[in-house]
Amino acid sequence: MANLKELRGRIKSVASIAQITRAMEMVASMKLRKVQAKAQSFHPYVDEIRHMIEALAGKVGGEGDVPLFRTRDVQTVGFFVVASDRGLCGSYNSNLLFGLKKVADALQAEGKKVKFWVYGRKAYAWLTRRGFTVERFFVEPPLDKADFTAAKLVGQALVDAFTTGVVDEVRLYYTRFQSMIKFVPTDAPFLPIRTIAVGEAKQPQKSFELDFLIEPDATTVFNRLMPRYLETVVFDAMLQSLTSEHASRRMAMKGATDAAVRMQKGLKKVYNRARQENITKELLDIVGGASAVS
Repeated sequence: MANLKELRGRIKSVASIAQITRAMEMVASMKLRKVQAKAQSFHPYVDEIRHMIEALAGKVGGEGDVPLFRTRDVQTVGFFVVASDRGLCGSYNSNLLFGLKKVADALQAEGKKVKFWVYGRKAYAWLTRRGFTVERFFVEPPLDKADFTAAKLVGQALVDAFTTGVVDEVRLYYTRFQSMIKFVPTDAPFLPIRTIAVGEAKQPQKSFELDFLIEPDATTVFNRLMPRYLETVVFDAMLQSLTSEHASRRMAMKGATDAAVRMQKGLKKVYNRARQENITKELLDIVGGASAVS
């Protein structure tokens, strides 16, 4: 059994760790509330611009006129991966990255090449250690300070990679926030766009729908508006990932605090038992000495 001095040191260390993890839990909770409110307020904007795109898609001639809709034989797949810059967030990064590795291994088994565009130091370090090709690592600004300008930069890089033929398909791999205790790694298609149908035959006009005069023409406006839509999709994925990260860190720090409190209680029991044993031994020595003298 450890001596009393060592036990006192361990109790003090565990108490200090509990204070640190409790403070980190409070910080994560505060950041989570802010980011969650931002993500919830941004989601209606994503829906609205999507409805605008869908309404305009019916006036576009066809897929040949819009480069972002052109499908081709897939030889190279690009992933935009959003992870965290810091650790201490439980299984958030491991769940995301091991799921990504399964998808990448399956594509490579089919003879396809895989390239990555990365936001988050943890994902960059994890991918480079395993020999994957990281085309671009977005360092500034950090994810917790990223704004729509950062999403615009990412969206432009992904669109350029697709239109120039660097990749034949682009996917978003991020963590979607569903609740305070549930966040799911998500593999979402990005380019080419298949979720919006273009062409008059695919978009019948409703009888009560207003008709607008579009200048210079619908295809030009559509091609100018599509990158803005893609930027909102990227920013939404970044917000979802950041919300999931803070929620996961909050859960991890709460679990660490609870474990430290339980450990502290257990150590105090061991300490009290050891102290009582020492007192009992001293009393027995006193009684034995008194009996020997008498």
